[in-house]
Parts: sequence; C-alpha cells; structure tokens
Amino acid sequence: MSATVQRTPPHLEVIWTDELTGRRGYLVVDRVGRGGVASGGLRMREGVSLSEVGDLARGMSLKEAVAYRPGGRYVPVGGAKGGIDCSPQDPQAQALLTRYLGAMRPYLREVWATGEDLGLRQDQIEQAAKAVGLRTTIDAVLPLLDDADLALAVFDQACLVVDEGIDLDELVGGCGVAEAGLATLERFGIATHGATAVIQGFGSIGGATARFLARAGVRVVAVADADGVVANAGGLDVEKLLANRNEFGQIDRGQLGPQDKCAPREAWLDYDCDLLIPAAISYCVDDREAPRVRARFVIEGANVPLTPSAEALLVARGVVVIPDFVANSSTNSWWWWTLFGDVAPEQEAAYSIIRSVMRDLVTRVLDRTTTDCSPREAAVQIATENLVAIRERVSG
Repeated sequence: MSATVQRTPPHLEVIWTDELTGRRGYLVVDRVGRGGVASGGLRMREGVSLSEVGDLARGMSLKEAVAYRPGGRYVPVGGAKGGIDCSPQDPQAQALLTRYLGAMRPYLREVWATGEDLGLRQDQIEQAAKAVGLRTTIDAVLPLLDDADLALAVFDQACLVVDEGIDLDELVGGCGVAEAGLATLERFGIATHGATAVIQGFGSIGGATARFLARAGVRVVAVADADGVVANAGGLDVEKLLANRNEFGQIDRGQLGPQDKCAPREAWLDYDCDLLIPAAISYCVDDREAPRVRARFVIEGANVPLTPSAEALLVARGVVVIPDFVANSSTNSWWWWTLFGDVAPEQEAAYSIIRSVMRDLVTRVLDRTTTDCSPREAAVQIATENLVAIRERVSG
C-alpha cells in the first residue's frame, strides 16, 4: 500500500513587494516543529513564484523528517522556504536581498532559520542579515541550543575547512547526492567503476556531486551550466572544470580539454548514462522532456527538478527516481548536526556521517519500493513515521 502525506494548508504564507523595484519576494512556512521553528533556504531566481516556494517548503518538511536520527542531539524542526523574484546577476540583487531580509526580520528572529539556496551564497545572505540587525540567518534556532555562542563558534570553524580548494559547506550537499547515487548503483548490482553520470548544474551541489562521483570511479560524461553542455564520453576532468568555474557555476570554455565537446544547454538529456542528476533549477523536466531521459536512475540533486507528472512517466518506464528530499538533504542535515554537536567540524567526520546516513536512508527507501510504491512514496512513509517519533520525543 502506497503512503502519501495529506497536503494541508501551510502554516504561514508571506508575499512581499519591494517598494523601490516592484519585485516580489515570498516566504512559506509549511509547518513548524520544536520551539515553533522551521528551517529552509532562500533562493533568488527570476520568475520564482509563491507556488514554487510552497512546493519547496513542503519538501523541506519532508527533508527535515526523513533524516531524523533517534540517537542524535538534533531533533528536526519544521519546513519553510523563501524566494526572491530577481536574477542573482542583477546589479541590484544584493540591495534587494537586504531589503527582503529587513521585511522578513520578525520571522527570521522567531520562526524561520534560513541559508543559501539556488542563486545565493551563504556569505551574501549573512552580509544582508547583519545589515538589518540580525546576528545570523538562523537566529530563530539559537534558543534551542544549549550554548549558542559555542555552537556558532564550532560551526564557523567548520566553515573554514577547505578540501582541495572548495569550502566544506559547499561540498557536503554534493557528497550526499553522490552517495545516494552510489548506493543506488550498488543496490542494483552496477559496478561503480565504469558507471556513467550526467549532471545538470555545476554550482555547489552539481560541482560537489561531480567531484565525489569521479573520486568513486564514476565517469562524469556530461555537465550542463548556464552556457550549455560540456561532454566527454571518456570522462570529463572534473577537478579541472571545478578549478575553472565562476561563482555562478559557469565553466570557462577556454580551459576545456582537447576531447571535450560543447553542446547547447537543452542537450543535457541527450546522453546515455546510468545516473542522471538534475542539480540546478526546479521543474526542469516536465511531460515534454521526460521521454528524452536516457538514464536508469535519476538522483534529484535540485529541489523539485521533475514535475509530478514527469516523475510518474519515468517511474512507469521503470526509471528509479530518488526524490530530492532524500538525495539532497545533506546540506541541511550537516548544518544542524554541526551546530548541535552531532559531528565534529572536520571534513572526514562530515563525509563519514553523511555517507553513513545517506546509504542507510537510500537502502531503506529502496527496500520499501515495489511496483505499487515508488521511491518517493516509500520515502514519504519513512518521513511520516519519523514525524510520529519526533513528536513523541519532544512531548516526552
């Protein structure tokens, strides 16, 4: 029997209009948890809508619940999401971000703990938060900590860790996405060495996913950024690409290898692969695009990259889709594990817990997957059961 979560109205919806530009910003708190708090990132994307932010907030509620560790210090909170309708490359983007956070300040102090998402970096949000009188972007969670000053100091220490030129906080999410893919390959008896992957998006999630897959022996045969696709059937030099991308995840085409080929951005679905990893924008695969998918497994690195109907089409074809609130949950989890003292501020400690938790979670999801229960439905079952356990723990 498949499980679904009844879609109830969100706890809170806020629509903000910037008085200087007329641009809109949104906040949706899907549900609150312990301490009346919800967690979820803030994205900046031209065209972002209240509906999109609401979908993302619902996903955050599931993401918080599905990663619950009964023995951990961190007890998951609720889910929320913010969005600003503006291109992150707009010259006024930072000023608009600051005005948005100023308007949302009461919610950020009491209800909503946020961080970077599509189009924004954490340092940008922190700068804007301080400009409007907030201590951090997670002020709402600080009362839940035994010693907020110590916890923030430890987290700052973790954010100073650099692994081969990339900050740890930019790697943890991709480590989890890669591990979700590797666990799926293993479950279906596919050797890691020789397996292939195509990744859409080469920012923090996509780039880190490519690094960890390549380190595990997977051939990354194509990656897509805003300028198009870079492909190499023999496997791309991921580290070289990472060293030659800008802050928006765009690869310098002048630094490509002699065997690397360029293709239009929409060609990212034209490659045969074992793992297809959409790791950029939401709703990038709809009913029209779903028939073009040539992968055995889709690992959702981005938030809601597939429309529900597109996912249904893929599942009907036998494509295994590991949902976003499972596959890309590690950034969110790592933040809280570090702040609440579940993991040391060190890269190997971070990678170890992420790999262990993600492998266990993906295995449990696939154990429950049948012809009548998709991986998403199986993951919803786990999240629903965890919510019951969380409520019992909090109330007890």
